[in-house]
Amino acid sequence: MRNPSGDCVSLWCPVLFGSETSGIQAGAGFFLALLVLHSRFCASRLPPHLHLAFKISWRAEEILYRLDVDWPKYSEYFTGATFCVAVDSLNGLVYVAQRGDNIPKVLVFTEDGYFLRSWNYTVDTPHGIFAASTPQEKSVWITDVGSGFYGHTIKKYNSFGDLVQVLGTPGKKGTGLNPLQFDNPAELHVDDTGDIYIVDGDGGLNNRLIKLSQDFMILWLRGENGTGPAKFNIPHSVTVDSAGRVWVADRGNKRLQVFDKDTGDWLGEWKNCFSEEGPSAVRFTPDGKYVVVAQLNLSRLLILAAPPVGNIGDCSVVSTIQLADQVSPHLLDVSRETGAVYVAEIGAKQVQKYIPVNSEVLERWDLD
Repeated sequence: MRNPSGDCVSLWCPVLFGSETSGIQAGAGFFLALLVLHSRFCASRLPPHLHLAFKISWRAEEILYRLDVDWPKYSEYFTGATFCVAVDSLNGLVYVAQRGDNIPKVLVFTEDGYFLRSWNYTVDTPHGIFAASTPQEKSVWITDVGSGFYGHTIKKYNSFGDLVQVLGTPGKKGTGLNPLQFDNPAELHVDDTGDIYIVDGDGGLNNRLIKLSQDFMILWLRGENGTGPAKFNIPHSVTVDSAGRVWVADRGNKRLQVFDKDTGDWLGEWKNCFSEEGPSAVRFTPDGKYVVVAQLNLSRLLILAAPPVGNIGDCSVVSTIQLADQVSPHLLDVSRETGAVYVAEIGAKQVQKYIPVNSEVLERWDLD
């Protein structure tokens, strides 16, 4: 900056650290504005080797979530690789399924983070989990990819771990439809009518999406191994939006595929957001505004703008949550009640909770 005589003076700016993000942002913006002015008016008066050479770029990114560091209250209950998580919003419960020897396979917490109980009965190697409770019944479904007696099945339990229903041929992988067989079933979604959508499988014989009625009759089936429309390479996660569209994380093909839930017709795909890595998990926020996607090997969550009814369009990233290296978010779920995102991290062997925040804008200044 210049003093009254027109000479350049050095810049000195005190840095104040506080708990308020807005204060830090304002301080950073003020300091960088001074740098710009100093460079504009004073750089020509300095020797060339003392010129301050920099480039400033600005972009705004919406902050949609913050980490809830108090969830769960005690993390020592995580004793294995946490592969999946499901939220029972109706009853305020969170189910976590983990893998390991001589450990409880299913942990039950409250949405506030308090541990309630665990169970292990008939669970071999859990991969996906879904809570499908009604006012009359608390239930949770688990896809099992193990090689034991209960492997290659999809099982329904009550909240205390009592086995209620088994889909598939226990202990036998296969491609058959009558009787129904699975090979490494990855995940399922149960909608409010009781219809079931299954992605089968996680690197096994099958690459398909199956819709079952509430009495377990096959309504339609789509998919085979391939890269074209309605073909899959590791269909890994499935969900249904409020517009009646079924979304599948086609992980090996680096895309999300979309189908009509009534007819099974292919509606489109999103690929442009997944050039680095395919999606391993997909869910919608309760308001239907965003799609939350996990990318396993990048240790990253993407928050995407949900498309309007009748138009899939292209993928658009609204925000990102970059996790630590090798955290490896595998599958996730979103609370219908609070909108909180629960992420099962197989690398970190934990589940983390991210809470929606009011619309904030993070002003990022990149100096080169």
